[in-house]
Amino acid sequence: MTGEAGEMFQVRLLNDDVTPMEFVVHVLEQIFDKDRETATRIMLDVHHRGSSVCGVYSFAVAEAKAKALRDLAGEHQHPLGCVVGAAQSG
Repeated sequence: MTGEAGEMFQVRLLNDDVTPMEFVVHVLEQIFDKDRETATRIMLDVHHRGSSVCGVYSFAVAEAKAKALRDLAGEHQHPLGCVVGAAQSG
């Protein structure tokens, strides 16, 4: 998957039973530039639904944000993960 010009990709955060909720909020604020209220809402969405979209970006930006998330989670020994996929249109 590389993405054609103009194609947008979503980064979807995945729930796990280990990563602290406050760390998830921190990741959303730092990597995805969310304010505290939005980050908390997304974190709760992930917690209750199993996953939630953190943002929609060009392929390169989505991949870079996903890598930053995995790197930061790994540094803190949390299993927090995400997936990058084509954004839903409409």
